[in-house]
Amino acid sequence: MINWQGFRINYRLWQRRCLYPLVSVIVALSVCLITPLPSKAIDLLPLLFQGVQIFNLSNISDRQEVNLGQQMNQQLQQEVNISDNSELNDYINEVGRRLAANSDRPNIPYTFQVVEDSAVNAFATTGGFIYVNTGLLKAADNEAELASVLAHEMGHIEGKHLIKQIRQQAITSGVATLAGLDKNKAVGIGVQLALNLPRSRKDEFDADRRGLANITRTGYAQSAMVSFMKKLQGSSSVPAFLSTHPGASDRVISLQRQINNQPSNQNNGLDNLAYKSRIRAFLQ
Repeated sequence: MINWQGFRINYRLWQRRCLYPLVSVIVALSVCLITPLPSKAIDLLPLLFQGVQIFNLSNISDRQEVNLGQQMNQQLQQEVNISDNSELNDYINEVGRRLAANSDRPNIPYTFQVVEDSAVNAFATTGGFIYVNTGLLKAADNEAELASVLAHEMGHIEGKHLIKQIRQQAITSGVATLAGLDKNKAVGIGVQLALNLPRSRKDEFDADRRGLANITRTGYAQSAMVSFMKKLQGSSSVPAFLSTHPGASDRVISLQRQINNQPSNQNNGLDNLAYKSRIRAFLQ
């Protein structure tokens, strides 16, 4: 004869020991996944996917963005010749730190590096990593012109332009999943985009606007941003800085209009002789 009373008691014990904890785990996971805190939800994904790091590029956190920039920087060490001139890099970071203090994203730890390349160019990745060629340093007449280029590249980081490009490229190529994009794939796409793909006109105008506001707040001469771009436009061959940054003539007009609407009496960084003397000493 079946002991139904004993069976019921054992069944209740089994519920408490096994079923209830399982329900609790399911409820906890459900809350984590549906709660509108994307950055925290994404942080759980590496645990759920056994160490595979997934980035949700539509809502990436600052910490993840900096990590992505660090990974890109490691790969870029194999792609470009980063200068080991400590004095030159210190000078570029000195100018960059002044601008970073007035950035729209001052919480990002900006890093400025010099690339040994005669082409007149500069570019940025993510998380505060900015690169400027020695060719551009020589082309600039003064520190304010150099600052305008660095501020423009900071504008790309402030607007998360490369992140948006990576996301779009990942969707187009079909490598993105519903959860997001694998970190290694994001790094590879980002490096190629930073080195080879021009920004859109919309991104360039946005970076110009942000850059102009930055050098104005920092106290550099507004005119330097226009003078540097005009000088490059008038050269016999189109510099890499402009060939990878479309719509230069329209951008000059737009910048001049912004300056006219909000002029500044600050004229720091226009000492040509002091800049040329310092750069010449660094680049010899």
